[in-house]
Amino acid sequence: MIKSQKAVFEKVEPQFGSSFRYQTFDYSSPNKNNNFWHYHPEIELVYISSGSGKRQIGSHVSYYRQGDLILIGSNLPHCGFTSTLNRYERETVIQIHPDFLGKTFFNIPETKNIVTLLETAKKGIVFHGEDKRYIGEKIEELKHRTPFGRLVALLEIFKHLEEARNYTILNAQGFILETELQDNNRINQIFNFVKEEFKRSITLEEVAELTSMTVPAFCRFFKKITGKTFTQFVNEYRLTHAAKLLHEEQMSITDICFECGFNNFSHFNKQFKKFTGKSPSKYRNELRVHLS
Repeated sequence: MIKSQKAVFEKVEPQFGSSFRYQTFDYSSPNKNNNFWHYHPEIELVYISSGSGKRQIGSHVSYYRQGDLILIGSNLPHCGFTSTLNRYERETVIQIHPDFLGKTFFNIPETKNIVTLLETAKKGIVFHGEDKRYIGEKIEELKHRTPFGRLVALLEIFKHLEEARNYTILNAQGFILETELQDNNRINQIFNFVKEEFKRSITLEEVAELTSMTVPAFCRFFKKITGKTFTQFVNEYRLTHAAKLLHEEQMSITDICFECGFNNFSHFNKQFKKFTGKSPSKYRNELRVHLS
Protein backbone atom coordinates (compact mmCIF):
# COMPACT_ATOMS: atom_id res chain seq x y z
CA MET A 1 0.00 0.00 0.00
CA ILE A 2 1.55 3.33 -1.00
CA LYS A 3 1.80 6.21 1.42
CA SER A 4 -0.72 9.03 0.90
CA GLN A 5 0.40 12.61 1.40
CA LYS A 6 -2.61 14.66 2.40
CA ALA A 7 -3.15 17.93 0.55
CA VAL A 8 -2.82 20.91 2.84
CA PHE A 9 -5.02 23.99 2.83
CA GLU A 10 -3.40 26.71 4.91
CA LYS A 11 -5.78 28.95 6.84
CA VAL A 12 -4.24 32.41 7.04
CA GLU A 13 -5.30 34.76 9.83
CA PRO A 14 -4.13 38.41 9.87
CA GLN A 15 -2.42 39.66 13.01
CA PHE A 16 -4.53 41.50 15.54
CA GLY A 17 -5.05 45.09 14.45
CA SER A 18 -4.00 44.41 10.86
CA SER A 19 -5.73 43.47 7.60
CA PHE A 20 -2.92 41.15 6.47
CA ARG A 21 -0.30 38.80 7.88
CA TYR A 22 3.36 39.78 8.21
CA GLN A 23 5.88 37.27 9.57
CA THR A 24 9.66 37.09 9.84
CA PHE A 25 11.79 33.98 10.34
CA ASP A 26 15.45 33.24 11.00
CA TYR A 27 17.71 30.38 12.14
CA SER A 28 16.32 30.49 15.69
CA SER A 29 12.67 30.71 14.56
CA PRO A 30 12.18 28.78 11.28
CA ASN A 31 9.09 28.76 9.08
CA LYS A 32 7.19 25.53 9.84
CA ASN A 33 5.22 25.74 6.58
CA ASN A 34 8.37 24.94 4.59
CA ASN A 35 7.97 21.18 4.86
CA PHE A 36 4.88 20.55 2.72
CA TRP A 37 2.96 21.66 -0.36
CA HIS A 38 0.10 23.95 0.56
CA TYR A 39 -2.19 26.56 -0.94
CA HIS A 40 -4.42 29.40 0.22
CA PRO A 41 -6.54 32.17 -1.34
CA GLU A 42 -4.16 34.82 -0.01
CA ILE A 43 -1.53 36.43 -2.23
CA GLU A 44 1.91 35.71 -0.80
CA LEU A 45 5.05 37.86 -1.05
CA VAL A 46 8.27 36.21 0.19
CA TYR A 47 11.68 37.83 0.60
CA ILE A 48 14.79 35.84 1.57
CA SER A 49 17.69 38.16 2.36
CA SER A 50 20.50 35.80 1.33
CA GLY A 51 21.37 32.14 0.97
CA SER A 52 20.16 29.46 -1.43
CA GLY A 53 17.29 27.01 -1.80
CA LYS A 54 14.56 25.58 -4.01
CA ARG A 55 11.57 27.32 -5.54
CA GLN A 56 8.63 24.93 -5.78
CA ILE A 57 5.62 26.80 -7.16
CA GLY A 58 2.89 25.10 -9.17
CA SER A 59 4.55 22.87 -11.74
CA HIS A 60 7.73 24.98 -11.62
CA VAL A 61 10.80 23.78 -9.73
CA SER A 62 14.11 25.72 -9.72
CA TYR A 63 17.08 26.63 -7.56
CA TYR A 64 18.01 30.12 -6.34
CA ARG A 65 21.20 31.64 -4.93
CA GLN A 66 21.90 34.91 -3.09
CA GLY A 67 18.38 35.20 -1.71
CA ASP A 68 15.03 35.50 -3.45
CA LEU A 69 11.95 37.69 -3.91
CA ILE A 70 8.80 35.84 -4.99
CA LEU A 71 5.17 36.88 -5.56
CA ILE A 72 2.62 34.04 -5.52
CA GLY A 73 -1.01 34.47 -6.57
CA SER A 74 -4.15 33.07 -4.99
CA ASN A 75 -4.52 29.28 -4.66
CA LEU A 76 -1.22 28.58 -6.42
CA PRO A 77 0.22 25.59 -4.53
CA HIS A 78 3.79 25.95 -3.34
CA CYS A 79 6.29 24.60 -0.88
CA GLY A 80 8.48 26.62 1.47
CA PHE A 81 11.65 28.19 0.12
CA THR A 82 14.04 27.75 3.05
CA SER A 83 14.81 24.31 4.45
CA THR A 84 17.41 25.84 6.77
CA LEU A 85 18.48 29.37 7.67
CA ASN A 86 21.74 30.52 9.21
CA ARG A 87 22.32 33.62 11.31
CA TYR A 88 23.01 35.72 8.19
CA GLU A 89 19.70 34.95 6.51
CA ARG A 90 16.13 36.10 7.12
CA GLU A 91 12.83 35.16 5.55
CA THR A 92 9.92 37.61 5.47
CA VAL A 93 6.44 36.45 4.41
CA ILE A 94 3.47 38.73 3.68
CA GLN A 95 0.07 37.14 3.06
CA ILE A 96 -2.90 39.27 2.00
CA HIS A 97 -6.39 38.33 0.88
CA PRO A 98 -7.24 39.73 -2.59
CA ASP A 99 -10.12 41.67 -1.00
CA PHE A 100 -8.21 42.86 2.08
CA LEU A 101 -9.00 46.48 1.18
CA GLY A 102 -12.58 45.74 0.16
CA LYS A 103 -14.08 44.23 -2.98
CA THR A 104 -13.97 47.47 -4.99
CA PHE A 105 -10.62 49.01 -4.00
CA PHE A 106 -8.70 47.52 -6.90
CA ASN A 107 -11.35 48.78 -9.35
CA ILE A 108 -10.11 52.37 -9.05
CA PRO A 109 -7.93 53.80 -11.87
CA GLU A 110 -4.89 54.29 -9.63
CA THR A 111 -4.55 50.56 -9.01
CA LYS A 112 -5.16 49.14 -12.49
CA ASN A 113 -1.49 48.23 -13.00
CA ILE A 114 -1.37 46.51 -9.62
CA VAL A 115 -4.40 44.46 -10.68
CA THR A 116 -2.42 43.32 -13.74
CA LEU A 117 0.51 42.42 -11.46
CA LEU A 118 -1.71 40.32 -9.18
CA GLU A 119 -3.23 38.56 -12.17
CA THR A 120 0.25 37.69 -13.46
CA ALA A 121 1.18 36.50 -9.95
CA LYS A 122 -1.21 33.58 -10.44
CA LYS A 123 1.64 32.10 -12.47
CA GLY A 124 4.28 33.01 -9.88
CA ILE A 125 6.82 35.84 -10.32
CA VAL A 126 10.44 35.94 -9.15
CA PHE A 127 12.31 39.28 -9.11
CA HIS A 128 16.03 39.70 -9.75
CA GLY A 129 18.97 42.06 -9.35
CA GLU A 130 18.57 45.56 -8.00
CA ASP A 131 14.76 45.26 -7.98
CA LYS A 132 15.04 42.28 -5.63
CA ARG A 133 17.44 44.03 -3.26
CA TYR A 134 15.65 47.39 -3.19
CA ILE A 135 12.14 45.98 -2.73
CA GLY A 136 13.43 43.38 -0.27
CA GLU A 137 14.80 46.12 1.97
CA LYS A 138 11.42 47.88 1.86
CA ILE A 139 9.73 44.63 2.87
CA GLU A 140 12.03 44.14 5.87
CA GLU A 141 11.49 47.75 6.96
CA LEU A 142 7.77 47.01 7.48
CA LYS A 143 8.69 45.22 10.69
CA HIS A 144 9.38 48.53 12.41
CA ARG A 145 6.24 50.39 11.28
CA THR A 146 2.88 50.91 12.97
CA PRO A 147 -0.09 48.97 11.52
CA PHE A 148 -1.25 52.00 9.53
CA GLY A 149 2.28 52.81 8.36
CA ARG A 150 2.72 49.19 7.35
CA LEU A 151 -0.43 49.30 5.23
CA VAL A 152 0.64 52.47 3.41
CA ALA A 153 4.15 51.11 2.84
CA LEU A 154 2.71 47.81 1.54
CA LEU A 155 0.83 49.67 -1.20
CA GLU A 156 4.09 51.41 -2.12
CA ILE A 157 5.82 48.03 -2.28
CA PHE A 158 3.20 46.74 -4.70
CA LYS A 159 3.77 49.86 -6.80
CA HIS A 160 7.52 49.07 -6.89
CA LEU A 161 6.75 45.45 -7.83
CA GLU A 162 4.50 46.63 -10.64
CA GLU A 163 7.22 48.96 -11.96
CA ALA A 164 10.02 46.36 -11.73
CA ARG A 165 11.47 45.21 -15.04
CA ASN A 166 13.89 42.52 -13.88
CA TYR A 167 11.67 39.50 -13.25
CA THR A 168 10.72 36.03 -14.48
CA ILE A 169 7.22 34.53 -14.72
CA LEU A 170 7.67 31.03 -13.33
CA ASN A 171 4.69 29.21 -14.81
CA ALA A 172 4.48 30.82 -18.22
CA GLN A 173 3.42 27.49 -19.71
CA GLY A 174 0.17 27.68 -17.82
CA PHE A 175 -0.19 26.32 -14.29
CA ILE A 176 -3.09 28.34 -12.91
CA LEU A 177 -5.02 26.43 -10.31
CA GLU A 178 -8.56 27.62 -10.84
CA THR A 179 -10.07 24.17 -10.92
CA GLU A 180 -12.52 22.28 -8.75
CA LEU A 181 -11.56 21.73 -5.11
CA GLN A 182 -11.18 18.01 -5.81
CA ASP A 183 -8.55 18.77 -8.47
CA ASN A 184 -6.83 21.18 -6.09
CA ASN A 185 -6.58 18.43 -3.49
CA ARG A 186 -5.38 15.88 -6.02
CA ILE A 187 -2.56 18.01 -7.40
CA ASN A 188 -1.33 18.91 -3.92
CA GLN A 189 -1.47 15.24 -2.97
CA ILE A 190 0.70 14.42 -6.00
CA PHE A 191 3.20 17.19 -5.24
CA ASN A 192 3.54 16.12 -1.62
CA PHE A 193 4.09 12.54 -2.74
CA VAL A 194 6.84 13.54 -5.19
CA LYS A 195 8.51 15.68 -2.54
CA GLU A 196 8.73 12.68 -0.22
CA GLU A 197 9.50 9.94 -2.75
CA PHE A 198 11.53 11.50 -5.60
CA LYS A 199 14.76 9.71 -4.58
CA ARG A 200 13.35 6.37 -5.71
CA SER A 201 11.66 5.10 -8.85
CA ILE A 202 8.00 6.19 -9.00
CA THR A 203 5.69 4.32 -11.37
CA LEU A 204 2.67 5.82 -13.08
CA GLU A 205 0.60 2.96 -11.67
CA GLU A 206 1.26 3.89 -8.04
CA VAL A 207 0.73 7.63 -8.46
CA ALA A 208 -2.49 6.93 -10.39
CA GLU A 209 -3.59 4.69 -7.54
CA LEU A 210 -2.78 7.47 -5.09
CA THR A 211 -5.32 9.72 -6.84
CA SER A 212 -7.88 6.94 -7.47
CA MET A 213 -7.51 7.28 -11.25
CA THR A 214 -6.54 4.98 -14.08
CA VAL A 215 -3.09 5.57 -15.60
CA PRO A 216 -4.42 7.14 -18.84
CA ALA A 217 -6.83 9.37 -16.88
CA PHE A 218 -4.06 10.43 -14.52
CA CYS A 219 -1.70 11.29 -17.39
CA ARG A 220 -4.36 13.42 -19.08
CA PHE A 221 -5.25 15.12 -15.80
CA PHE A 222 -1.65 15.95 -14.87
CA LYS A 223 -0.76 17.29 -18.32
CA LYS A 224 -3.92 19.42 -18.44
CA ILE A 225 -3.28 20.97 -15.01
CA THR A 226 0.50 21.46 -15.16
CA GLY A 227 1.33 21.60 -18.86
CA LYS A 228 3.94 18.86 -18.24
CA THR A 229 4.05 15.10 -18.20
CA PHE A 230 4.45 13.50 -14.77
CA THR A 231 7.86 12.12 -15.77
CA GLN A 232 9.02 15.58 -16.83
CA PHE A 233 7.88 17.09 -13.53
CA VAL A 234 9.63 14.44 -11.43
CA ASN A 235 12.86 14.78 -13.43
CA GLU A 236 12.83 18.57 -13.02
CA TYR A 237 12.33 18.13 -9.29
CA ARG A 238 15.31 15.74 -9.16
CA LEU A 239 17.50 18.05 -11.25
CA THR A 240 16.71 21.04 -9.04
CA HIS A 241 17.68 18.99 -6.02
CA ALA A 242 20.90 18.04 -7.81
CA ALA A 243 21.70 21.72 -8.39
CA LYS A 244 21.14 22.35 -4.69
CA LEU A 245 23.50 19.52 -3.71
CA LEU A 246 26.16 20.65 -6.21
CA HIS A 247 26.13 24.04 -4.51
CA GLU A 248 25.72 23.10 -0.87
CA GLU A 249 27.29 19.66 -0.39
CA GLN A 250 30.76 18.20 -0.92
CA MET A 251 29.42 15.05 -2.57
CA SER A 252 30.81 13.52 -5.74
CA ILE A 253 28.72 14.10 -8.86
CA THR A 254 28.17 10.35 -9.13
CA ASP A 255 26.79 10.22 -5.59
CA ILE A 256 24.56 13.22 -6.33
CA CYS A 257 23.19 11.45 -9.40
CA PHE A 258 21.98 8.48 -7.36
CA GLU A 259 20.96 10.58 -4.35
CA CYS A 260 18.53 12.48 -6.59
CA GLY A 261 16.79 9.37 -7.92
CA PHE A 262 18.65 8.82 -11.21
CA ASN A 263 19.98 5.30 -11.79
CA ASN A 264 22.07 6.08 -14.88
CA PHE A 265 24.97 8.54 -14.70
CA SER A 266 25.08 9.23 -18.44
CA HIS A 267 21.34 9.97 -18.50
CA PHE A 268 21.72 12.25 -15.47
CA ASN A 269 24.49 14.25 -17.18
CA LYS A 270 22.45 14.62 -20.35
CA GLN A 271 19.29 15.70 -18.50
CA PHE A 272 21.16 18.14 -16.25
CA LYS A 273 22.80 19.85 -19.22
CA LYS A 274 19.45 20.06 -21.01
CA PHE A 275 17.83 21.56 -17.87
CA THR A 276 20.56 24.09 -16.93
CA GLY A 277 22.57 24.51 -20.14
CA LYS A 278 25.69 23.18 -18.36
CA SER A 279 27.13 19.83 -17.36
CA PRO A 280 27.10 19.10 -13.60
CA SER A 281 30.90 19.52 -13.40
CA LYS A 282 30.84 22.87 -15.24
CA TYR A 283 27.92 24.03 -13.08
CA ARG A 284 29.85 23.23 -9.88
CA ASN A 285 33.11 24.75 -11.16
CA GLU A 286 31.38 28.01 -12.08
CA LEU A 287 29.86 28.15 -8.60
CA ARG A 288 33.31 27.76 -7.07
CA VAL A 289 34.73 30.56 -9.20
CA HIS A 290 31.81 32.81 -8.30
CA LEU A 291 32.19 32.13 -4.57
CA SER A 292 35.99 32.44 -4.47
